[in-house]
Amino acid sequence: MSAAAKGLARWHEVIDGGSDPAALGAIMREDAVFHSPVVHTPQVGRPIVTAYLAAAGKTLGNESFRYLREVVDGETAVLEFATEMEGIQVNGIDMITFDEEGLIKDFKVMVRPLKAVNKVWEMMAAQLERQKSA
Repeated sequence: MSAAAKGLARWHEVIDGGSDPAALGAIMREDAVFHSPVVHTPQVGRPIVTAYLAAAGKTLGNESFRYLREVVDGETAVLEFATEMEGIQVNGIDMITFDEEGLIKDFKVMVRPLKAVNKVWEMMAAQLERQKSA
């Protein structure tokens, strides 16, 4: 099994388990990088990447969330997803690059259409604020 296939299997286990922050942190490198569709600079380091992915799990990962297809090539997996957020249809991709041990080293999210990007920004900001307060 390739490192990307191993990492992707772990990713699905964590997502299916509710995107627990400790479980997310366990599948990524200390120097992992997150590229958000709404934040202009890359977020670097396990703690901040974990926070963003946990918040995404709480906002995007509702009962309508589903992965539509996966493409794996070398160390990279591209997963297309669809979900609905407060009546807005969201379509996007997770582009995940894994290291040789199957740990996440780079995670990029792209979302469409613009109305969906705005809704993701609104709900993610609120979720991140709640996480800070907790």
